Amino acid sequence: MTTPPAFTVAQHSPSYWRVTFDSPPINLVTFDVFAELGNLVDRMDADEDLKVVVFDSADPDFFLAHFDMLPPKEPYTGPAWLDTAARMARSRVISIASIRGRARGVGSEFALACDMRFAGKETAVLGQPEVGAGVTPGGGATERLPLLVGRGRALEIITTADDFDAETAERYGWINRALPEAELDAYVDRVATRIASFDRRPLAEVKALINRSTLPSETDLAAGQNTFRASLTWPEAHSRISRLLQQGMQQRSELEYRLGEHIAEQ
Repeated sequence: MTTPPAFTVAQHSPSYWRVTFDSPPINLVTFDVFAELGNLVDRMDADEDLKVVVFDSADPDFFLAHFDMLPPKEPYTGPAWLDTAARMARSRVISIASIRGRARGVGSEFALACDMRFAGKETAVLGQPEVGAGVTPGGGATERLPLLVGRGRALEIITTADDFDAETAERYGWINRALPEAELDAYVDRVATRIASFDRRPLAEVKALINRSTLPSETDLAAGQNTFRASLTWPEAHSRISRLLQQGMQQRSELEYRLGEHIAEQ
């Protein structure tokens, strides 16, 4: 049985694409999603006309929920998430996350790997719940967040495993702006269209220059990923993840809607 694609790609113009996540029930990030995103970055880098890509979601409640905590049915051999995220950050194409609903765990880490992040005030929720599940973040949060929000706030976000609304995320520097839902699409479209109207060479050059002082090192990113992989073997992680799955994690449930609250009850 063929797995449905995790997202669709709409080419608004040769220089501006919009990628919409649509993987019911909650836009869970699986290894298949990693593979699709790796292929997408290949397409982005190969396109000579493309200048900007906006990522959004067809589900108003979930941008990208989090990583699939069930063991894979077979070994994954596709592109590693950190490689895909690093390639996207280094790509000459500008990437923008337009966030409605929940972006937790690797969903938040995907947004962090984008060049800009905008979110709806009424529905956007960001979080790094890994510690509450007995594991550690492994997709770049421990490396990218401190560069954006500072050490203290990064520790607050990650060690509390709590949910953060869009206005708090904006104040912390996690996202560029929190906007009313009714204005989010038009604002992001205006930003993307404006960027797409400029020449590709200066856009690519200024991004490369800014990257020099704002991206974490590959060594640090690999350390975070290795610690996450090790944490998946810890007995306390197995216990917490098992309880969370029994209570509705990875389903369209009260636990997933209010994960920041319920994960502290384990």
